[in-house]
Amino acid sequence: MTDDGSSAALFLNGSYGVGKTSVLDHVGNLLAAAGRPFSLMDVDWFHRSWPVAADDPTNTAVEAQNIAAVWANYRRTGPRQLVLSGVIADPQDMRRYADATGMRIRSVRLVASAQTLEARLRLRYDSSRAAELWWHLERCVELQERQARADLDELVVATDDLTAAEVARRVLDHVIPGALRTPG
Repeated sequence: MTDDGSSAALFLNGSYGVGKTSVLDHVGNLLAAAGRPFSLMDVDWFHRSWPVAADDPTNTAVEAQNIAAVWANYRRTGPRQLVLSGVIADPQDMRRYADATGMRIRSVRLVASAQTLEARLRLRYDSSRAAELWWHLERCVELQERQARADLDELVVATDDLTAAEVARRVLDHVIPGALRTPG
């Protein structure tokens, strides 16, 4: 039996500035145009809370609980393809997302050159957010290298010279072959 994608969660993985959120939006647009039910989650919004709990200094436990709760609500509306975007850098991250969703995770890693990452991050953070810019710039290349060493992804897509829509199409063509045929 061919996997249509809905039995596994698609995870758009990658370092800061690689284009995960933009690609996530385009994946949703493509699935909607094809008449395929879906739910999108940018996992960054599930752990953005401060102060953190003493027993959860990185907010990963609360992130997983929030994802599980929201996914349960989405599932109540019927079967759908779950698509997440975030960072998976080690097997523990993969297990946490699988446990939170109750699904196998099919991770696709988006990559870009150091120059592209820097340029995109500089566009994202204006002068009022200089501390955030520098935090991300200091970590983006090292995170991308750590993700490559972990080798947890079934597909790697270089985003430097592609639009977010082109990346989304490549991802979906790989993970759910034939999914982008329009209904009719």
